Amino acid sequence: MDKMEKLGVTALLTALFSWLGVIAVPFLLVVALQIIDYATGLCAAKYRNETISSYKSFHGIAKKICMWLLIVVGGILDWLVAYAAANVGLDLGGAVIVATIVCAWLMCSEIISILENMLDIGVQLPSFLLRLTKNIKSKVEDTAEKQLEREDDNVKS
Repeated sequence: MDKMEKLGVTALLTALFSWLGVIAVPFLLVVALQIIDYATGLCAAKYRNETISSYKSFHGIAKKICMWLLIVVGGILDWLVAYAAANVGLDLGGAVIVATIVCAWLMCSEIISILENMLDIGVQLPSFLLRLTKNIKSKVEDTAEKQLEREDDNVKS
């Protein structure tokens, strides 16, 4: 890479991180886990007696991109809630709740998928690992539900 290409990549990444703000690290973790899941899924296909096709591969990639859009939707909902709160005189302090919860939920889903792929490949996992990840995913869902209930109560007040 020449100096101008490096500068362009650096500028692009800087703009992306600036735009993502506090959600940048969770988003990058989701992307990293998706890449690992995709790779382990390709490896596990052989052990599941599945054929790898361009259609299945494209479908998997499209699904992963749609997961990124879920994070964007979460960010839009965060912005919408903050905007509505500001218009009624409440200060939420720039909280990024929905997008963060979506990222945490997606990370748990990807980790579960990676572990299941590894099981199919024949990797021996610690007995607690899959159960723990599913438990964390369930806790994330419960936290989101409780947050919604609190926001419903605040709106009613």
